Amino acid sequence: MRVSKKALNPYLQKEIINTFFQTISDLSNPEEIKIFLTDFLNDAELETFSKRLAIAYYLKKGRSYSNIKDNLKVSSATVAVIEKLLDTNGFKLALKKMEAEEWANQWAEKIKNIVK
Repeated sequence: MRVSKKALNPYLQKEIINTFFQTISDLSNPEEIKIFLTDFLNDAELETFSKRLAIAYYLKKGRSYSNIKDNLKVSSATVAVIEKLLDTNGFKLALKKMEAEEWANQWAEKIKNIVK
């Protein structure tokens, strides 16, 4: 993890990071999270984080490096970095949530078609 060149007191650093995590966990729905993140992050940061998640998702779905590079306008190096992170707890958790949402949406569509 890249850290600021000006080191904080370790106790203060831990406290402000925990406060940041708590603030995010207190957001109650996707709309609140969208409002917070679009105001808190600049456009480049938001795009970077979003692309990282998209790369992980596409890799998990078996897409090729060239497909991911062409669609997301990223380098092979970026795809390789994310590929190495796929087995970390954070990426596993995010992908699990995305797959659960995808599964729920597919079944909701099937049920909707049956009920018609």
